[in-house]
Amino acid sequence: MPEDDSPIAAPLGTLVVLGGGDDDPLLTLLAGLLPDRNLPIEVLTTATRRQPARTAAAYAHAWHQLGCPHVRHLQVNEDHPADDPATLTRLRRAALVFMSGGDQERLTDFLLGTEFLAILKQKYQTEAGFIIAGTSAGASAVAEFMLVDGHGWRSLLGGRIEVQPGLNLLPGVLLDQHFAERGRYPRLMHAVLAQPELLGIGLSEETGLIIRPGQPAQVFGEEAVVVIDAAQVTHNNLPGLAEGAVISGHGLQLHVLVAGQVVDIPGRAARHAGE
Repeated sequence: MPEDDSPIAAPLGTLVVLGGGDDDPLLTLLAGLLPDRNLPIEVLTTATRRQPARTAAAYAHAWHQLGCPHVRHLQVNEDHPADDPATLTRLRRAALVFMSGGDQERLTDFLLGTEFLAILKQKYQTEAGFIIAGTSAGASAVAEFMLVDGHGWRSLLGGRIEVQPGLNLLPGVLLDQHFAERGRYPRLMHAVLAQPELLGIGLSEETGLIIRPGQPAQVFGEEAVVVIDAAQVTHNNLPGLAEGAVISGHGLQLHVLVAGQVVDIPGRAARHAGE
């Protein structure tokens, strides 16, 4: 039987990611996106290694203050398997799944290859009004690939970054967070030169993207979102660069976006909203 080459329909759900930092404005935004604030919210603390219950309780309290009474702690970790039947039942009923910060590798370690992730993707793809959101590590993990290592100027050296597969809720994207605050421009440039088919997106703190059904990703927040595109480079000494040698690339495109501006991720184009 020939393969089906028809394009995949755009997701009907909404995806919201924040680069970390103060996330109270994000919670307000998410509460406003819910069609009914009485709908169930699940806080997934898999990335949070230390005191996940305390983290979940803090988020629940904040949402209660915003008029959202049904907030629960969805645990997936060493002691709570992702495919536990009760966990899957709660996931199927959720209107909003929020992924907290911490270590993004924990999210992929515990979720890749699970029925949990398959259900999450299906809900995002097919349920109008469903929301997936994440902050910091919870944001990085939603992309097709995520940066997990690389520090400062040393990220311009061969072998000094590490990229791993993410949850692939946002195909074609390599996502990084705490971007400006932690000087992560070098490692994102390195990463997209190594994989130029991916669009590199760096989220600063208190800043993020909201991706609504059939619309380009829109920036919100106080700082900037950086987009790096290596698809049209005229020179690239990756891959195959020796360990410790300096990377080189000519013709990278870089966009710096602020609140209200948008990026068409499939079209790899940044612009003002409404253009």
